[in-house]
Amino acid sequence: MRTARVAYGGALHEATPRAQGLRLNDGRIVAEHDVVWLPPFDVGTIIALGLNYADHVKELSKELTLTSQDEPLVFLKGPGALIGHRGFTRRPADATFMHYECELAVVIGATAKNVNRADAMKHVAGYTVCNDYAIRDYLENWYRPNLRVKNRDGGTVLGPWLVDAADVSDPHNLSLRTLVNGKVTQQGNTANMINDIPALIEYLSGFMTLQAGDVILTGTPDGVVNVNIGDEVVTEIDGIGRLLNTIVGDAVFGR
Repeated sequence: MRTARVAYGGALHEATPRAQGLRLNDGRIVAEHDVVWLPPFDVGTIIALGLNYADHVKELSKELTLTSQDEPLVFLKGPGALIGHRGFTRRPADATFMHYECELAVVIGATAKNVNRADAMKHVAGYTVCNDYAIRDYLENWYRPNLRVKNRDGGTVLGPWLVDAADVSDPHNLSLRTLVNGKVTQQGNTANMINDIPALIEYLSGFMTLQAGDVILTGTPDGVVNVNIGDEVVTEIDGIGRLLNTIVGDAVFGR
């Protein structure tokens, strides 16, 4: 099953896909472009992984110092970072290199504390697509990204669907890609994660309690390119969804 959360007619609704649009939880059928799309679940803590794909590490190898003993690169985001499907993300006027990151987002469904790898997947409710933007100009340290890069208002797009874990036979074998203005610019597969989902849940739950609604953004493969004002960016993962986002300038946000 896949569900979305949308605003329509002054109210919040859960919605499911239909051939002619969306079915709201009150039974109405509406067009996709007539609603405001929100992140598809009530989001708790947002936990993001950096440098979790071997090909992306290779892509940035000239600027990185990594060893096989390094722990996962993890950082947190506040709720203001999130927007939904068909949303608008601001590109600051002083940015020279702003890029997308197509990521599989893992949604926690049950409290997880000191969970071992063998039991980790029991704590997953489902999956959605994330597009997590970064502005490379603002990085102070490639290996430890700062808040100005990774916690920007409206810089993390989530959705459109929450897909039940039971409907995804193998989350570690999903093709993902990004299209900028219809052109494929990034391709990868979740099989190439350095730290897979059980490893991440075991690691994280060893020092913090994961709660239902927490989400783990699992990193991106190589192929990130600069995006500009007016670009339409689509991040998609087979079997999970197709997430659309548009880049706008400061003026749209009154800056």
